Amino acid sequence: MQSAVIHEIEHPTVRISCERGPTDSPLLEETIGQRLRRVTERFGEREALVVGHQNYRATYEELSEQVELAARALIATGVRKGDRVGIWAPNRYEWVIVQFATARVGAILVTINPAYKVTELRYALRKAGVSVLFAAREFRGADYVAILAQARADCPDLRQIVVLDGEWQSFLANSARVDPRRLTECEASLDPSDAINIQYTSGTTGLPKGATLSHRNILNNAHFNAEVLRYTEHDRVCVPVPFYHCFGMVVGNLAAMTHGACVVVPGESFDAHAVLRTVQAERCTSLYGVPTMFIAELAEPELDTFDLTSLRTGIMAGAPCPVEVIKQVRARMHIEQITIGCGMTETAPIATQLQIDDPEDKRLTTVGRPHPHVEVKIIDPATGLTVPRGMAGEQCTRGYNVMLGYWNDPEATTRAVDSDGWMHTGDLAVMDEDGYVSIVGRIKDMIIRGGENIYPREVEEFLYTLPEIDLVEVIGVPSERYGEEVMAWVRLREGTTATAQELIAACRGRIATYKIPRHWKFVDSFPMTLTGKTQKYRMREIASEELGLKAAA
Repeated sequence: MQSAVIHEIEHPTVRISCERGPTDSPLLEETIGQRLRRVTERFGEREALVVGHQNYRATYEELSEQVELAARALIATGVRKGDRVGIWAPNRYEWVIVQFATARVGAILVTINPAYKVTELRYALRKAGVSVLFAAREFRGADYVAILAQARADCPDLRQIVVLDGEWQSFLANSARVDPRRLTECEASLDPSDAINIQYTSGTTGLPKGATLSHRNILNNAHFNAEVLRYTEHDRVCVPVPFYHCFGMVVGNLAAMTHGACVVVPGESFDAHAVLRTVQAERCTSLYGVPTMFIAELAEPELDTFDLTSLRTGIMAGAPCPVEVIKQVRARMHIEQITIGCGMTETAPIATQLQIDDPEDKRLTTVGRPHPHVEVKIIDPATGLTVPRGMAGEQCTRGYNVMLGYWNDPEATTRAVDSDGWMHTGDLAVMDEDGYVSIVGRIKDMIIRGGENIYPREVEEFLYTLPEIDLVEVIGVPSERYGEEVMAWVRLREGTTATAQELIAACRGRIATYKIPRHWKFVDSFPMTLTGKTQKYRMREIASEELGLKAAA
């Protein structure tokens, strides 16, 4: 905060972009296992987990019993506190059991992207030193067993693989060899500050980094998310986002558990129709998703035939949330109390979030204010000084939620978290006079055209107001004359047509000329991550190749 103090002295009449969340509600100082035990004592007979595609249902009492067996089975296979246990699978009930069982033993759960192939899987297993791996047999046509056969020879720490399809019950049977008192002794040695999870971040360049998170990091973040959404034991949370990511694992599974709510899993991966069908059948009260998921649900031809009136709240996060999409989700899907959350894996994950009763204009145009016990400031990336409110800069986050560091990578940790504990997020953001934060893009995504800074988010928001556009992503592409030019990738609404010239004409006089995309690409789909985020770096690569702009680059 030293730079912020200097800035205030230099400009005593200017309010700087620095805000801290409320501290009246204390942080939880317990482990995940302790919290699960307390919740089970209170809500043991209530449903905890429903996984329709596996015909699985469990109350908190039943789930806790299965977690106990899995934890003792882990001990029987030689897993000890601090050991790394990996899971490589889509959304399924065993995933949740492993999540809680490793927490009870004190093992560090390494969550691995189900889309990984041999090279990426080998890297993740070796880097984290995974000793036991739970894996699906296959996913989306990928033969996991065959991939593991190729990767395993280069992973000296990996001594056991449990294939969930076929070997799960035999794994659980190992629990008979361990006295329950050994698990009790093991749990007694745990501390909330212990590392409990390694989440590999999907960087656009270089190898992924393992953000290392503690019980304290993720349990508190889950708890405060549940508080924002006003969860009780009566809530049923539909979680279509992948568990391997913080959104599904923390904001989904863990947040519901902290308040005795039920997690409802609509499928092993996202399918819009399955989500709507599940919400109706299970009378879900909350729904999660990244913007592209909600857009897909809104585009479902049968949307209006589903009874979604049980919904009241949910979270849209993971990528910039277009205003028009938020409006439609509230109106057509009955999620009047939808909230927007913003953060990153390294901040466990949510740093700012809208409250259900925030003013209407804030709910549509911002990502809220800092979470409890979290500080946010906006700095000039060049100088490190905190900027005045209303000015764009890099968002930095500090508090209980900042990761312990990148696993076995102190140099990367030092680059990301400064000596004062601030996590430099890479997000371009603006803080208003009331402390609400708006995301205007990523530093690396900002387009500089002839010296003019253009924020893709601003252009996208305008393009979403055009009736022909269903989904749009704005990127910068190389230009010999201007350095960069604006390009829009567009998916048109079903039943509509439009040309680039027609869309350009619709922009003229309504946004500045230099912000109007020069290049347009009409597509049916976008390069995507498994979490539903568009890959702008891939779009730039493809566009540069197709437009012959490599020389300009």
